[in-house]
Amino acid sequence: MNYTISSEFTPMIDAIEKHLIGKRETIALSLATFFAGGHLLLEDIPGVGKTTLAKNLSQVLGLAFGRIQFTSDMLPSDILGVNYYNQKEGSFVFKKGPIFTSFLLADEINRSMPKTQSALLQAMEEGVVTIDSVPYTLSKPFFVVGTQNPHEEVGTFPLPDSQLDRFMCSFGIGYPDKTSEREILKGNKEENTNTTTLLSQEQIANYMQKAGDVALSDTLLDFLQEVIAYTRESGVFESGLSTRGALSLTAMMKSWAMLQGRTYATADDLQMVTSIVCAHRLRFKEGVSTSKRIHDAIFTHIHPDT
Repeated sequence: MNYTISSEFTPMIDAIEKHLIGKRETIALSLATFFAGGHLLLEDIPGVGKTTLAKNLSQVLGLAFGRIQFTSDMLPSDILGVNYYNQKEGSFVFKKGPIFTSFLLADEINRSMPKTQSALLQAMEEGVVTIDSVPYTLSKPFFVVGTQNPHEEVGTFPLPDSQLDRFMCSFGIGYPDKTSEREILKGNKEENTNTTTLLSQEQIANYMQKAGDVALSDTLLDFLQEVIAYTRESGVFESGLSTRGALSLTAMMKSWAMLQGRTYATADDLQMVTSIVCAHRLRFKEGVSTSKRIHDAIFTHIHPDT
């Protein structure tokens, strides 16, 4: 699908692509997810650059980076923190967990048990964690990038629907094309160069506001509602998009339009982001669910009014 990223955002993509050669679209979609106020789930085999993308994205955005390496023996307190008794002070003190950061890499999230995964639910939805009935507000923005290796079955636990639905988008990185891989094999990948911070907190807030302010025409809203209704009423999927999923689709469409320098969204924007918003939410009643199959199933039947 044809699109042109605004020159305002190309320096960010260029900076990250130095470390993830040939993945401009993946980088742009990651940025759009962030500016839409969502969270991102990267599903792919080991070694294709999931962690590299997360680290360099956090540096470009200038956000404090935290990482949790999920394992089967982790407890929720390992993520959120714990109250402990301080003998010197004679009182309980809260020790913050690694979730108290702006940019959290939840690495191999499906290696932990569902009980541990659930520690992220409130944080991802509300930006708050509750410890012993006391709420603690997380920093704003708060962005989670989760990774999982879908082909590994031993020692992994499937993410429950409630956890999957907290991620706005899900996609893989994939193998590099031949030209890009040749550059990597020649050693031209800038692994040892720090990525420059390009955005301030004020600029991030401004871009998020711009994404939220992108206009949707009545015709586009009709098209959007047809897509949402199709997922629920066609009988093709086990269940349709939830309200959270529908809002995620709307926010992502608007953010993708902003990255192209527009103050209004189009049907092309919706078609561009539908598969990555729906990939982890929709399951076919028959056959394997893939992003391409979801896209084709919906847009073979639903067309924008022109």
